[in-house]
Amino acid sequence: MLLFVNVPWQFCTGEYRKAGLPVGYKNCQFHRGDGSGCVSIYGSKFDDENFIAKHTGPGLLSMANSGPNANGCQFFITCAKCDWLDNKHVVFGRVLGDGLLVVRKIENVATGQQNRPKLPCIIAECGEM
Repeated sequence: MLLFVNVPWQFCTGEYRKAGLPVGYKNCQFHRGDGSGCVSIYGSKFDDENFIAKHTGPGLLSMANSGPNANGCQFFITCAKCDWLDNKHVVFGRVLGDGLLVVRKIENVATGQQNRPKLPCIIAECGEM
């Protein structure tokens, strides 16, 4: 993945800690969330940074939120152009190279209740690699 400018790395690398324990994405399962109920390195919520980058195609990383200026820790990866998300969700990076093949595999996993994948889709490693 390529993160765009001014994106904090602490959540990706596990440097952020709460009660002495690392908080981040390692070993988290992909699921469908609603952008609520999570913690960020800034506390419970943080403001939208900017809407310069648009949802122009597959492989873009964008913040899930529960409304304007209500970003937490949840993100999503686009699988197609999603212009209806422009000016509502901040695009902060994109998937590089063969990573898009992984995104396509996750996209094709059947889902069950609440649109959760029927097979586990786990972030096994994250951070700077």
